[in-house]
Amino acid sequence: MFLYIVLGIVAVAGLFLMVDYNSFIKLRNIVEEAFSTMDVFMKKRVDLIPNLVETVKGYARHESETLEKVIEARNLAMRSQTISEKQAGENQLTGTLKSLFALSESYPELKADSQFLDLQQQLQRVEEDIANARKYYNAVVKSFNTKVESFPSNFVARLFGFRRKEFFTIAEAERANVEVKF
Repeated sequence: MFLYIVLGIVAVAGLFLMVDYNSFIKLRNIVEEAFSTMDVFMKKRVDLIPNLVETVKGYARHESETLEKVIEARNLAMRSQTISEKQAGENQLTGTLKSLFALSESYPELKADSQFLDLQQQLQRVEEDIANARKYYNAVVKSFNTKVESFPSNFVARLFGFRRKEFFTIAEAERANVEVKF
């Protein structure tokens, strides 16, 4: 009888371990898929920037410093590998794009240019997609992190090396209004 009780306890513990491990794998894959989706939208944005810069160049030839900063930020975002690098690159890119659009306010002809307006609208749609993808990514990271830290799943997480994932946040500089001085 004692043997059956011990075997029952071992079987229940093994079943719990298997189910919990599989749920970690499922959540980890959802986190990776969510990041990949966000990455696709960020790549779309990066692809729009050269056309936008070329359009602005035609109207604002002496604003090369702003345009160079946009290109540098784009290149940084493209080279990013880790989540923190991507986050820093994307935050810098967002800031330089705000400066670029603020710059366009000084050029009425540019603001009226159909290609510029079309690119601006495309970029705005992509920014909305990125914001939605960030929200989804952060929601699944929250679920994953909660599971990693919750009892008794935290034992399984430690046993198999599951660690907290990093949220995708915006930088403090992105929260501030863009100041443009001429």
